Amino acid sequence: MKNIIEIEDFNAPELDVYARLTEAQLLNREEPKKGQFIAESPKVIERALDAGCVPLSFLCEKNHINGEAKDVIARCGDIPVYTAEFDVLTQLTGYKLTRGMLCAMLRPKLPSVADVCHDAARIVVLEEVMNPTNVGAIFRSAAALGMDAVLLTPGCSNPLYRRSARVSMGTVFQIPWTFFPADEPWQETLRGYGFATAAMALCDDSRNIDDEELLGEKKLAIVLGTEGDGLKEKTIAGCDYTVKIPMAHGVDSLNVAAASAVAFWQVGNNRR
Repeated sequence: MKNIIEIEDFNAPELDVYARLTEAQLLNREEPKKGQFIAESPKVIERALDAGCVPLSFLCEKNHINGEAKDVIARCGDIPVYTAEFDVLTQLTGYKLTRGMLCAMLRPKLPSVADVCHDAARIVVLEEVMNPTNVGAIFRSAAALGMDAVLLTPGCSNPLYRRSARVSMGTVFQIPWTFFPADEPWQETLRGYGFATAAMALCDDSRNIDDEELLGEKKLAIVLGTEGDGLKEKTIAGCDYTVKIPMAHGVDSLNVAAASAVAFWQVGNNRR
């Protein structure tokens, strides 16, 4: 293939986007239309392509070009395919988790909150969930367990960060999502779209996640908070329900990603 370009030096500028640009640099807030993200592994790349994301280049281990990566490369025309020996690529942080293939892609334009909510009945709201691993795990559970969309407050980790997209197994490209605009009173916005809101929080008046009234809501938003402190007090106060997952053995709470899976199964299962 004429677009195969062999890299022998880890410091080659062609590797900058994969090895040296930070997530903030890739995001490119000053010129959002030029923003990029890195998709890792053939499965994640395929799901990004299926969603219409535009590929710019590949970085691929030599022995994968005519193997696992062959069909993915064939979908993308003549974009550069940078390749190197394994000992060069293992200098990339986390390379062993990529299944031998990375792809630099343009960031897609995000939909509006209105568009994301339009046909949804069960949505997820993340308030300042900052750990990209948790964000990715929540997306995977949301997609698998019947949620229709994910909305994030501006303080959340971006779902297209490399770790988030990888942990999600590419489901960030399968379920609609977007960020609320800064300073938007998002609870009022959701109420205007007909959603009841349920804060996941350990409060004296919290209902169990299998509460019949909760599950009977036609349009419901499950609201999850940051890893350490949980939801803000004013957020809890502004929600229609406060909800908890019953615990055993004196355990007080679950990690936000684990809690999300239980909640999504319960509210999603009510629709299946």
